[in-house]
Amino acid sequence: MRNFLRLLRYGLPYTLQWLPGVLLLAAVGVLDTLRVALFVPILGVVLKPQSSSNALPLFPNAPPNWRFDVHRMIPGWMHMHNVLTVIAFALIGSTIIKGICDYAGTYLVNYAGFGTITDLRNHLYEAIIRRSASFFHRHPTGTILSTLINDVDRVQTAVSSVLGDFLQQFFTFAATVCLVVVLGGRLSWALLLFVPVVVTSARRIGSSVRKRTRTGQDKLAEIQNILHETVTGNRIVKAFNTELWEILRFKKAATRLFRANLHSARVQSISSPLMDTIGSIAIALLLWIGRNEIQHGRMTAEVFITFIIALFKLYDPVRRFASYYNSFQQAMGASASIFVFFDTKDDVVERPRAATLARFHEAIRFEDVGFSYANQDGEQQILHNVDLEVRAGDVLAVVGPSGAGKSTLVNLIPRFFDVTSGRILIDGRDIRELSLASLRRQIAQVTQETILFNDTVRNNIAYGQPDVKFSLVEHAARNALAHDFIQRMPQGYETVIGEKGFRLSGGERQRMAIARAILKNAPILILDEATSALDAESESLVQAALANLMRDRTVLVIAHRLSTIRRANRIAVLEGGRITAIGCHEELLVSSPMYQKLYQLQFIDMPEPQSSDPYVPALAAGRKE
Repeated sequence: MRNFLRLLRYGLPYTLQWLPGVLLLAAVGVLDTLRVALFVPILGVVLKPQSSSNALPLFPNAPPNWRFDVHRMIPGWMHMHNVLTVIAFALIGSTIIKGICDYAGTYLVNYAGFGTITDLRNHLYEAIIRRSASFFHRHPTGTILSTLINDVDRVQTAVSSVLGDFLQQFFTFAATVCLVVVLGGRLSWALLLFVPVVVTSARRIGSSVRKRTRTGQDKLAEIQNILHETVTGNRIVKAFNTELWEILRFKKAATRLFRANLHSARVQSISSPLMDTIGSIAIALLLWIGRNEIQHGRMTAEVFITFIIALFKLYDPVRRFASYYNSFQQAMGASASIFVFFDTKDDVVERPRAATLARFHEAIRFEDVGFSYANQDGEQQILHNVDLEVRAGDVLAVVGPSGAGKSTLVNLIPRFFDVTSGRILIDGRDIRELSLASLRRQIAQVTQETILFNDTVRNNIAYGQPDVKFSLVEHAARNALAHDFIQRMPQGYETVIGEKGFRLSGGERQRMAIARAILKNAPILILDEATSALDAESESLVQAALANLMRDRTVLVIAHRLSTIRRANRIAVLEGGRITAIGCHEELLVSSPMYQKLYQLQFIDMPEPQSSDPYVPALAAGRKE
């Protein structure tokens, strides 16, 4: 019920569409029932030529004031008196009006339903995209996509097309129940015997459907995880010749989904034959009772026939209600996963009325910083008692063996994660007291994995700055030594580079990422130097572009090349989550055994690129935000 009420809140902005839509569908139900009620005068008067009465009462057994003559439906200026003409006019007129109300009501309800789901989907995407990095570590990509697409689609089906149909059938059901009670009198009360059976059966089936739906959605998420992994990692799959293994893995997951769907279908399939059986028993019982009523003169044949027609009309909505209920239960099962994402507490939360950080100018300081995260094995401590200061304009190289915590250290600065002990200060202010937007505006990042989007070259370089002048984009590309290869593309800066920039070489992708960081012109640069092997020319161009990027900035670089280390003012050696040494290259060669080992293994044999390109000045450092 709580999830239902939360979904309902998303529909409140569309009250102006919901309300008239519901009223129009209520009119559809009344008019549909009116057409059934017309069978009383049709059978009792119109189809009896010997009848001398011109009265056309819909409810002949009701008190005189409640019998409602069909003549009252005819405007006075039309002067219709022939009973056949009157009935024909009433039948055609009610059908036309019903059709108009049905069209308008269904459209308005669907408008409100689709609008509600659009807002829900937008809110869900906003909630996901604003989550901290730890959220994406805990939830596989396939699970996130399944919730955002499949679960929302389940809810959409329930609150748009199914809801419109349900409302129409509900009002038809309600109006027909009233007609059955008025026509059948005490005969209609026999139907109450079947209400507990119908309600209990529907509740049990619906509960099972909700559980089966959640299981099916989980299996679908498993398939999407496999799809995401194998499509994005298709080169690894081919390189290791594991296509058959991945096909078998996918087939096993598809079989699990097939079985989950079969279980759900088996439960849902019970409802329709069950309602058929209950309805048949009820009608058979009423036929037996009705025969006695006619024999004793308590009911006329035309009223009883109309009563039975109304019962059959009533039976169709009852049978459909089971499928509607199942659909709504599926939506409730899917919404549970949606609201889990909404309710997930974020690890990184911006404080109310957080301060705005002015342009960085002083220092970044780590004070006794520790960081840990929880996993299945318990608490894992990554960083221990880190004390470090990086002055404005410094270039600090961070080196250490794999798993030492280098990436974690630099990712704490833009608050992708929060420290678990100690604090990080920028210009003397704890970064947890600053707004995330103002903090991250000060920082540009170039990561090992070059992230590019399936968009134009211009939009990739100007990411986050869609209105920036083209001249600045071109200037940044020139500084990144990317302008020449961009110009050789079919549409130049308007060329779409494909998903993750697959149309570019490794060196071209890296220079595009460097151009993006140059254009941002942030005073702090975090650089996770790529270790991918490039040819000598590409390596030379990337190194020259990096030199331009690092100029006049405060840089923290996870270094893998000797040229980068020699460019640094200081080098921090990280070992087992602790800084074991800080100094320049020559000092550490003498004082740090770990640095000596890294130098021998990683740096000394690495060829240094020789660039023949003239030094290209960086984007003017004077350009302000």
